[in-house]
Amino acid sequence: MIRQALRRNPWSFLGPFSTQLLAAALVAAGLGIGESVGEGDLADVAVLFVMIAIYLSIIIVGVTMNATIAQQARDIALVRAIGATPGRVRRAVALQAAIVAVPATLLGVPLGAFGGRLWIDGVVGHGLAPADLTFHSHPGALPIALAVTVGTSLAGALIAAIRPSRMRPAAALAESGAPRRRIGLTRTAAGLVLVAGGVVLSVAIADLDAETTGDLGLFVMLALCVGAGLLGPALLKLTALVARAFGDTGRMAGDTIDVRAKALSGALVPLTLAIAFTAVKVIILKTTEHATGTPAPAAETWLEYTGTAVYVAFAAVAAVNTLVTVVLARRRDLAVIQLAGATRGRALAVVICEALLVTGTALVVGAAVAATTTLPMLHTALGTWTPHVPATWLLTGVLATAALVLAGTALPAALAMRRPPIEVVS
Repeated sequence: MIRQALRRNPWSFLGPFSTQLLAAALVAAGLGIGESVGEGDLADVAVLFVMIAIYLSIIIVGVTMNATIAQQARDIALVRAIGATPGRVRRAVALQAAIVAVPATLLGVPLGAFGGRLWIDGVVGHGLAPADLTFHSHPGALPIALAVTVGTSLAGALIAAIRPSRMRPAAALAESGAPRRRIGLTRTAAGLVLVAGGVVLSVAIADLDAETTGDLGLFVMLALCVGAGLLGPALLKLTALVARAFGDTGRMAGDTIDVRAKALSGALVPLTLAIAFTAVKVIILKTTEHATGTPAPAAETWLEYTGTAVYVAFAAVAAVNTLVTVVLARRRDLAVIQLAGATRGRALAVVICEALLVTGTALVVGAAVAATTTLPMLHTALGTWTPHVPATWLLTGVLATAALVLAGTALPAALAMRRPPIEVVS
C-alpha cells in the first residue's frame, strides 16, 4: 500500500516534502543563529526566530500532510474493502509520512545551516554584529528538526486517516466520490474560541505599555490566523454564496468551492499567515515612518524584512503545494466537465474564478488579522489608530496573492487538461 501510494501520487507528496524540507531548514537556521550570537539583542531575535519557525512548522507541515493523505480516501476505502484493518491502514499512513519526512529533514538541516550562515554574514555586513562573528551549527539541530517534521507529519497524516479507516468500506467509497459538505462542530467551535480570544487579547493590550503590547501582538496574530484556518470551510462556503451571483461561471465555481471547502481551507492557513505576517510588518514600519517623518535605518529595515520574508516564503510554498494537491485530485472532474460539452477554455475559466474567490477570501481574512494585530500596537507606540500603507504596497500585496493562488490552481489545471479527457476518465 505504501509503495503504491507513493507511486500513484508522487506530485501530491512533493508538497509535504518541500514544506518539511523548509521547516527543517528554518529550525536548523534558527538554532544555529542562537548558538552563534550568544547573548544580547541578536540572541532575542534568534529565540523569536526559532519559536516562530517551530510554530509555523507545526501548523504548515501538518496541514500539507493532512491534505495529501486526505486525497487517498478512495484508496483507503478500497484496501479496507479487501480486508485491511483500521490499524493496518493507520500504520501504512504513518509510514508514508515518515518516509517523506526523514529524507526531507536530512536535506533541510544543511540547507538551514547554509541559510543561517548567510544571515550572519548579512548581520555583520550591516554593522549589527562584530566583524568576527561566525555561524556555528547547533549540535541538536538534526534531532530537533526530526522531532518537529516527523511529529507534525505523523499527526497530520493520522488525523486525515481517522475517518476513512474507521468507516465501512462501502460508505467510505461513496463519501470519497462525493465529499462531505457538513462542517465539523468541534472544528468550528475551536476556531470561534481562538478568534474571540485573539480579539479579546487585542483589546486588552491596547492600554498597556508599547513594549508589552508589541510582545503580545504576535500571540494575537497567531491565534487569529489559526482560528481563521479552522473556520476556513465556513468562510469559503460564504464566499461560494457570493460567487453564485456572478453568472454561470460564478455558479459553477461557487458549487465547487462549496463541495471542496474543507480541502481548499487547507490553503487558507498558510495564505492568511503569509498575508498577515507581511501586512503587520509593513504597516508598523510605514506608519512609524509616516508619523515620525524619519525613515527607519537601513540596517533595521533589513533585519525586519529578512525574517518576515523567510516566513512568508515558507507559508507561500505551503499554500501553493496545498492548492496543487487539491487541483490534481480534480483531474477526473475536469475531464467529465469537458466530456459533458464544456470547452477547455470554459473549464479553465471556472478554475480561475475559483482561484480569484479563494484569493479574495484570503485577502479579507489576512487584512482583518493584520488590522486586529497592529491597531493596538500603533496606539501604544505612536498614539494613533490610523495605519499608513502606501497604495503601491497594497497593490503589490493583492497582485502577489492572486499570482500565488493562480500558480497553485490555474496552472496545474491547464497542464492537467492537456490530456484528452477520455484518457483521464478511462
